[in-house]
Amino acid sequence: MTSTVAVIDYGSSNLRSVVNGLEAVADSEHRVIVSDDNNVILGADRIVFPGQGALGDCMTRLGASGLIDTIRECARTRPFFGICLGLQSLMQYSEENDGTQGLGLYGGRVLRFPQEPVQAGDGLLRKVPHMGWNEVQWRRPHPILEGIDNRTRFYFVHSYFVVPDDPNLTLGSTNYIEEFTAALSEGSVFATQFHPEKSAAAGLKLLENFLAWNGDV
Repeated sequence: MTSTVAVIDYGSSNLRSVVNGLEAVADSEHRVIVSDDNNVILGADRIVFPGQGALGDCMTRLGASGLIDTIRECARTRPFFGICLGLQSLMQYSEENDGTQGLGLYGGRVLRFPQEPVQAGDGLLRKVPHMGWNEVQWRRPHPILEGIDNRTRFYFVHSYFVVPDDPNLTLGSTNYIEEFTAALSEGSVFATQFHPEKSAAAGLKLLENFLAWNGDV
């Protein structure tokens, strides 16, 4: 029986690379679709919610398309993978756009890195956005991390980072200017600040593991 993987389309610009990554690791048992239709998304077995850009624009588009309740329902009931803005949107509140309410699945805030470059202990300036490869330190095992070493490097592009109220939600952390949540997990939800679809073999392995994951931890 074919399992459907729905990639949520709310107008983000990076869907093609996410779809390409999923299709590269999917076998004949998985069908990848892109949709903004609530009924199609609710009928899928797995959900991928990617995003980039401003959270205010994201939430406005989600509200206009009626996807907010759909995303909340999917995150509660089936394997769900949030990427970049797809992680940040899960929080209650973001500093972006002079303050933006998120989906509120988890208590927490989305904060901005300092506006000006910061000199790190190694003497180098850390500029914002945080752009490029960086290590992720895993805090506990998870089925999606099978075959991925601690401190594996993934690709980041972001100026904001999430601070969950519950530190146990943080599955992986990264240091850039300060330590921040690079991956979050709870129940059937797995979400990353980095872009697995841009993270070469390690990122593809994450996507492959997600397709095999039944949502249990």
